[in-house]
Amino acid sequence: MGSVVTTREAPRFWSSVREAIRGSEQDFTTGSINRAILLLAIPMVLEMAMESLFAVVDVFWVAHLGSNAVATVGLTESMIILVASVALGLSLSTTAMVARRIGEKDHEGAAVAAVQAIAIGLLVAVVVGVIGVVDGPALLRLMGAPPDMVRVGSSYTRIMLGGCATVVLIYLNNAIFRGAGNAAIAMRVLWFANLVNLILDPCLIFGLGPFPRLGVTGAATATTIGRGLGVVFQFVVLARGTDRIRIGLQQLRLNFDVMARLVRVSITGILQFLIAHTSWIGLVRIVAMFGAAAIASYTIAIRIVIFAILPSWGMSNAAATLVGQNLGAREPERAEKSVWKTGFYNMVFLGALGVFFILFAEPVIHLFTTDPAIVPLAASCLRLLSYGNIFYAYGMVMVQAFNGAGDTVTPTIVNVFCYWLWEIPLAYWLAIHAGLQARGAFLSIPIAEGTLAIASMILFRRGRWKTQQI
Repeated sequence: MGSVVTTREAPRFWSSVREAIRGSEQDFTTGSINRAILLLAIPMVLEMAMESLFAVVDVFWVAHLGSNAVATVGLTESMIILVASVALGLSLSTTAMVARRIGEKDHEGAAVAAVQAIAIGLLVAVVVGVIGVVDGPALLRLMGAPPDMVRVGSSYTRIMLGGCATVVLIYLNNAIFRGAGNAAIAMRVLWFANLVNLILDPCLIFGLGPFPRLGVTGAATATTIGRGLGVVFQFVVLARGTDRIRIGLQQLRLNFDVMARLVRVSITGILQFLIAHTSWIGLVRIVAMFGAAAIASYTIAIRIVIFAILPSWGMSNAAATLVGQNLGAREPERAEKSVWKTGFYNMVFLGALGVFFILFAEPVIHLFTTDPAIVPLAASCLRLLSYGNIFYAYGMVMVQAFNGAGDTVTPTIVNVFCYWLWEIPLAYWLAIHAGLQARGAFLSIPIAEGTLAIASMILFRRGRWKTQQI
């Protein structure tokens, strides 16, 4: 009987996979939960895999320029994370509001919410971009970069921060598509942006063919161009519209009531990511006490981990969409069941990757660098981070479930405790007082993430998120 069921189910499974990649309009508030997760998760996982390629491809090519160049990317990335925190926080409320309106069958309301989110994102990007262009070198020095690193990396930092509108908008617009259930469109945007980045990166870094040799600055230029063209692609799709979301001339207006609700939910969402991401800056400052090789080791290892975790974050985004749409359709029990199933699938996926990285840390690091000062420490960092993969899997799904319900307060409180009151002091104690140096900072990460996952699961079971209004 088991083989018969398998034979019958296999064509249906692969048909769903093809449909997920191709994209189709679906009602995720009825029917099979497993199929809903599959149709949303596959394009979202592939979307986030493409996003992670930006980080991995850049550091792969930049690693050929030496530890100062890699460290510049790492320090600048820590500052870009602040911009990403704002974009992600606003994206949370955007996905939640668009998904809730779609669940209520209010497509006009979904489009209005999308326009308000884009307007807020543009305002933030302009402010940060001007600061980045004017004060890029000063910001690098503030992060602890020595003079030679500032000299090499100032242009990189200026371009990355000055072009932060591409980061903000690519996150926001894809959040709109995900909230509407159009995950395949968000996936295609990142495919296109990454293709541009993959082609331009080596050309602009090393001066291949007619391109100028820009060194580490070329990586920033390629990434910004790739993301910028991806944003153009998004706006074209939004203007043409889908069955669920379309922004026409009648929606191109400011609605201060909707904007105020978005800002209210976004503030705690932004704070949530700022708390999490600024803790990474705190960790970088601790690691920086042990030299450029330590920063480079951390940068390479964390990029590899991000490459693995971002696809899992895509699966977590599926949980957010399912929660938002099912709460809009007044199906809270279906929303809860969707989250637990998504968490399990995420744990299987990310747990398997964790085992791979633990077993093959050195060969993986060797793909990026053979520097004897970096390889052992980077491999140690990769192993330590990978021990926490199962916790990361459940933690991110629970956090996104709260966010999809519009409850950004609960994960924000959890983040304050787990990151700033637990992770940073622990990292400092392990690195300095316990004598583990940079490895102590690395070890604090899986410990803190484990704490976050357990706390989030307990709070999710209480079910207060089911009554959240947005």
